Amino acid sequence: MLAELIRANQPCVVLTGAGVSTESGIPDFRSARGIWQRYDPYVVASIDGFKEDPERVWEFYALRLELLRDARPNPAHAALADLEARGLVHAVITQNVDRLHAAAGSQDVLEVHGSIGSAVCLACGRREEDVRPLLPLPRCADCGAVLKPGVVMFGELLPVDAIDRAQLLAEAAGLLLVVGTSLEVWPVAGLPGATLGRGGRLAIVNRDPTPYDDRAELVVHDSAGEVLATCVRSMSSP
Repeated sequence: MLAELIRANQPCVVLTGAGVSTESGIPDFRSARGIWQRYDPYVVASIDGFKEDPERVWEFYALRLELLRDARPNPAHAALADLEARGLVHAVITQNVDRLHAAAGSQDVLEVHGSIGSAVCLACGRREEDVRPLLPLPRCADCGAVLKPGVVMFGELLPVDAIDRAQLLAEAAGLLLVVGTSLEVWPVAGLPGATLGRGGRLAIVNRDPTPYDDRAELVVHDSAGEVLATCVRSMSSP
């Protein structure tokens, strides 16, 4: 049914969250075993926390980067890249900051929350795409200020260009395929409403219920990797 929905409702835009990354061994944030059960997000992941103690924040992000060092794309990432290569996925909007969609081969990936591998200087605007060589306390090569992790932190707004494009993609989607997100973080959580408001359809693959389950054409509470891999296989069957 998912394969048929994708074929019949083009363009298909995909919205992904942490539930895709957990299948690559990356911890999520809000579950009982998530990252925020062990760390206070307003200390290590907020803009105020960064300004107060950037060294502590970078200790936390160095740990996260170490967790990501050996992470590899899983079957969900591979399936979405395959669907894009077939012309059946127009773009991937992701809340994830791990760059695994790109590593799997997806070409049009909109990282609305930024990328953990990058950093930006709040003083002069210089951006570094690979912060690892600059650890433990990355500093700007131009002005010497401590760089900020290249992710959207608590207390910051999403980049205007990113959220504007995400909104346009959602409004134009014949099908918004939501994968691995509980749809609790705004403004991204409002994207399904943008699709439905323009007459598009909604399909959801997520282990737990979401606020949009009763408005979706299809809801599958199961593994993103298994569901999407099965979907791709069904498209390949004679």
